[in-house]
Amino acid sequence: MQTPDNLFDRNKKWAQQIKKERPNFFSNLAEGQEPNFLWIGCSDSRVPANQIVDLPPGELFVHRNIANLVVHSDLNFLSVLQYAVEVLEVNHIVVCGHYGCGGVKAATDDKGHGMIDNWLRQIKDVQLDNAEELKGLSGDDEINRLCELNVAQQVKNISTTPIVQNAWENGQNLNVHGWIYSLEQGEISDLELTTSSNDDLG
Repeated sequence: MQTPDNLFDRNKKWAQQIKKERPNFFSNLAEGQEPNFLWIGCSDSRVPANQIVDLPPGELFVHRNIANLVVHSDLNFLSVLQYAVEVLEVNHIVVCGHYGCGGVKAATDDKGHGMIDNWLRQIKDVQLDNAEELKGLSGDDEINRLCELNVAQQVKNISTTPIVQNAWENGQNLNVHGWIYSLEQGEISDLELTTSSNDDLG
């Protein structure tokens, strides 16, 4: 098990290695950021945004929460979204869920989990809205399909925020994508949910 002291040691080794390979990396990074992507992912420790797409610091603007949800009353998320769209002017917003998501599982097991049940209510709604499709599935197949459907709902949620709507109305090139990550394979799949305008919302 890692300890805080271990993390400081690992940080020093990492920084020294980067400086050795790219002497100006940190000084350039300190001048500012110009990421082209906003990544909305799950807080799961097995799904580190930069690593799974093999991008260095400075290339992704990241927001993570339990089950990669987009909740219209979440001021934390909305602040991140507004900054990414209006200040950083990203061209791509990625909602990336993952198969076997613990948040999705917890939302479907009919047990009490405390305060997080309020957050997971969003997933229960997705489950209810897609009950007809899900009733033919069970076990991991049901959970994994719900993980995909959850991503689809979050793409819709982002696309209907005033922030994204205003960007589209102003002609900003902004695309919202829905992806899913496999913990077992380490690979991302495109769920082909991309929206680039209101015409794509159906």
